[in-house]
Amino acid sequence: MVEKGGLAGDPRGLIYESYRIEGISTEESRSIFLDWALGMPMGEDMAAHLQSFLEAYGPGHPDHPMTAVLREGLERAQQPPGRKGGRGRRVQSET
Repeated sequence: MVEKGGLAGDPRGLIYESYRIEGISTEESRSIFLDWALGMPMGEDMAAHLQSFLEAYGPGHPDHPMTAVLREGLERAQQPPGRKGGRGRRVQSET
């Protein structure tokens, strides 16, 4: 199956199309990004997809709002998961 835009991580072409929308805002880019992320199957390597999007679209569109959103998403995807704690962790440590 050939994906719109040619990138396997974007089968519906959401990221591809976002770069074609003239005058798109950061908020609209975030909304499209969220739609893309929610549509991805479990277990997909989101960071790898984001990196491929940035490599494909970033150089030609360095100031595009979606480029900034993708960079932010990649940064967050590469961070370790948040704190796992609270009462459950304390109780577990006491035993």
